[in-house]
Amino acid sequence: MISLPAGSAKSRLYFLRGLMNCPKLFVASLLLASSFFASNLAAQEKPQEKSAAAAPPAAPAANSKDVETIDAIMAAIYNVISGPAGERDWNRFRSLFVSEARMGAVRKKPDGSFTASSFTPEGYVERAGSYFKDHAFFESELSRKTEEFGHEAHVFSTYESRNAPGEKPFARGINSLQLFNDGKRWYIVSIFWDEERPETPLPEKYLKK
Repeated sequence: MISLPAGSAKSRLYFLRGLMNCPKLFVASLLLASSFFASNLAAQEKPQEKSAAAAPPAAPAANSKDVETIDAIMAAIYNVISGPAGERDWNRFRSLFVSEARMGAVRKKPDGSFTASSFTPEGYVERAGSYFKDHAFFESELSRKTEEFGHEAHVFSTYESRNAPGEKPFARGINSLQLFNDGKRWYIVSIFWDEERPETPLPEKYLKK
């Protein structure tokens, strides 16, 4: 940017007229000013772009016994959310997932239609965590169907939810999990579930051990 010379207002006016009388210098001044403003705008936008592309925070290190096999990680995910009213070990919960994991569930709306909710494991911590503080909750696996290929696995896990161990379950359904093995351990990539309803009872094949 070209600065106006110091001095009286009259001298500044002469300077501006000089620019106008020299088209090349005037155009060059405009281009320089335009470049300055464009660079300032880009500098202001870069931090926002960097923030938007920031990677999710790394999950806490997992207990190796929780993630060494499919049986282990399935037992861990049920165990960590179950217990009497109070806090859960949310760092253990977080350690079971890849950093970009998703969770979700089928929801029945008051008008009888259905929708799919979707959220992150951290969203589950916020939603379920407040409920667990005041309510006991115990969820266990009733049956499981597993398909594996390469470093992936799909698990259809039939669950039962109770307010206390040994009680009649107040809900049943199926947790559908996508799992990934990096060669060292298993991770949960996603969990999506639907609950049993009078019009959609659990098929017998998903009730067998």
